[in-house]
Amino acid sequence: MGASQEAVGANTAGNRSLAGAKTAKEDEFYTQLSDIERELKHYKKHFKDKVVYCNCDDPRVSAFFHYFSFKFEKLGLKKLITTCYKSQQWDLFSQNDSEQAIYLEYEGDRNGNNVPDPEEIGIKPLKEDGDFRSAESIELLKQADVVVTNPPFSLLREYISQLMEYERKFVIIGSGNALTTKDIFPLVKEGKIWLGYGFEAGNAYFKTPNPEAFGFAKGVYNPETGLVKFRNVAWLTNLDLAKRHEDLILYKKYDPEKYPTYDNYDAIEVSRIKDIPSDYYGVMGVPFTFLESHNPDQFEILGITKTWFGLASKKYSTQVQVNPDGSKSEVGKLNDGAAIKVEKPPAGKTYYEVDGERFVQTYPRILIRRVV
Repeated sequence: MGASQEAVGANTAGNRSLAGAKTAKEDEFYTQLSDIERELKHYKKHFKDKVVYCNCDDPRVSAFFHYFSFKFEKLGLKKLITTCYKSQQWDLFSQNDSEQAIYLEYEGDRNGNNVPDPEEIGIKPLKEDGDFRSAESIELLKQADVVVTNPPFSLLREYISQLMEYERKFVIIGSGNALTTKDIFPLVKEGKIWLGYGFEAGNAYFKTPNPEAFGFAKGVYNPETGLVKFRNVAWLTNLDLAKRHEDLILYKKYDPEKYPTYDNYDAIEVSRIKDIPSDYYGVMGVPFTFLESHNPDQFEILGITKTWFGLASKKYSTQVQVNPDGSKSEVGKLNDGAAIKVEKPPAGKTYYEVDGERFVQTYPRILIRRVV
């Protein structure tokens, strides 16, 4: 399940009329207004006197467009601009479908009724298809102070790369897993992107008009509500937040018996955030959920236990993976992660044999160190 997108803006370069349409259909997920309100209430100071650009938003169904147009005066916005891919463009007020890509501009209430009216919204045609990578969309991006939307997950890396290139501020929705990828993790490490407050109870629910396009597992799609449940979906931003300056309160004391050292990284294993020792100043490997509560004034991020990052202290020869059922196979995966040497085979768990020694591998770990 690849993408979440506010207005069908997931288009591939090249033959957008065919490949883009297919990708768009599979990326068509709509954020609920309640989730937008719950998150964006923390960013109000960042919107005052700013131009907000929602560049993946079909105004018929976009809760982002609804949120910013109806709260325009309360937020003190300067301007709201909205665009989306042409396959979903329409005549905004007659609701007639149109192949003409358009963009909308709204500069606030002028007739005093506190409702965005047709005469107050500027609807202008685009020569291109409304793709966020098109020249016209990029020109609109240059006008923006803050970009807020739910871009296609299938193009998230490219989308974030564009935001970085044009140095825009943003609040967007994306896969939490994307933060640990080769393209995006360096931005996290350098403090150029971080997590917002997140979705309630850790799950995000999106509406989709195309449930037939997916082979949803049981419990993922609810046909009664029309909602699809996504796990590990996050709000990503580079706007400063109060939570980013809150220290983790830590109580545990370092004990080498309880915190094993990795065999291939110069760091100790901390399997739970709450178990980060309060008195340890060396390098620690922690779950990537640490990013939800990272305060850069308390901990610095040094890297990730992925081969491509290059911090591993050794490389293993071909390993033998021993599965819980006793079956064995030759693999190389132990090199792509942190390994812990064990004396005995762990009961009911997969482990690895290398030159007569046994190892277990942790989940991907973020490597951190306390700021002193």
